[in-house]
Amino acid sequence: MAEIFSTCPVPTEGKKTVSLAHGGGGRLMHDLIEKVFVANFRNPHLEEMHDGAKIEIGKSKLAFSTDSYVVKPLFFPGGDIGKLAVTGTVNDLAMCGSIPKYLSAGFIIEEGFPIEDLERIAESMKTTAKMAGVELVTGDTKVVDKGKGDGVFINTAGIGFIENSIKIGPMEVRPGDAIILNGDIGRHGMAIMAKREGLAFETTIESDCALLNEIAQAAMGAGEVHCMRDLTRGGLATSLIEIANSCRLDMHIEENSIEVEEQVHGACELLGIDPLYVANEGRFVVIAAKSDAQRILGAMQSHEIGRGSKIIGHVLESRDGMVTITSPIGATRILDMLSGEQLPRIC
Repeated sequence: MAEIFSTCPVPTEGKKTVSLAHGGGGRLMHDLIEKVFVANFRNPHLEEMHDGAKIEIGKSKLAFSTDSYVVKPLFFPGGDIGKLAVTGTVNDLAMCGSIPKYLSAGFIIEEGFPIEDLERIAESMKTTAKMAGVELVTGDTKVVDKGKGDGVFINTAGIGFIENSIKIGPMEVRPGDAIILNGDIGRHGMAIMAKREGLAFETTIESDCALLNEIAQAAMGAGEVHCMRDLTRGGLATSLIEIANSCRLDMHIEENSIEVEEQVHGACELLGIDPLYVANEGRFVVIAAKSDAQRILGAMQSHEIGRGSKIIGHVLESRDGMVTITSPIGATRILDMLSGEQLPRIC
């Protein structure tokens, strides 16, 4: 147990070098993005701080997103780095309200990496792209010295078409909106951790890695959706905090409405990790008008990936950008953003 925790990044505020915690989705990562990247690249598109940029070219409205994948191990229960790379960017485009169409893929490969494994990853990407209805249309390959790349890293970027006039994003959230979650949480992060550290449980924990483009479109077609966000690094809690900070509205959720599988709960308890902050790769929240919430919920529940969908909370009138949660025993606490991620390199 001591060995497991010794590998976790311990964030130190004010560090002058980058640590693993800076890539974990918590406060340190947000500070790094704000002080280094947003400060230098600031523009109206970037300042929306959404899962992707929404841009107009002539009469066409597009969503554009990019992400890099450094997951360790490369192959895990429920997926692999290839499936993750396609799924992650498709989902980011879907959260912008777009229909994903085209992807690029960049590979940074370590010298000595088995071509058999590379072929396996490429096959997984091809299969996932076909399921998503997207094409991999351009890419790049680089090879680095042995010992300098940890196998393979992948970057994917994507373009989606926005075929409606609906505005989707944190700034569209309104008081009274319902918060809908499409299923149980924490499986991806715990699947990676269990595989990486050789933790044994009664049954294998499988990642929830899944495509969200179809269910996102179904939600938008069923009613007035204001914001969507997939719950990757930092999990459910961090995603809601990010949205609340952007729209400057408080949110409240009910812990009884949030499902955590027994095996995931046991793993989190064993490691002292709160499942609210564990990464997911097939879960997202929809923040929608209260009057349409039941219709949207029904549309989400009609999909395989959304059968466990529930309304877990709502947006409040107060404007402090705070997220609170009520426990099963009735106690209410504030959800704060962690400094860093307790589970590094999970995507």
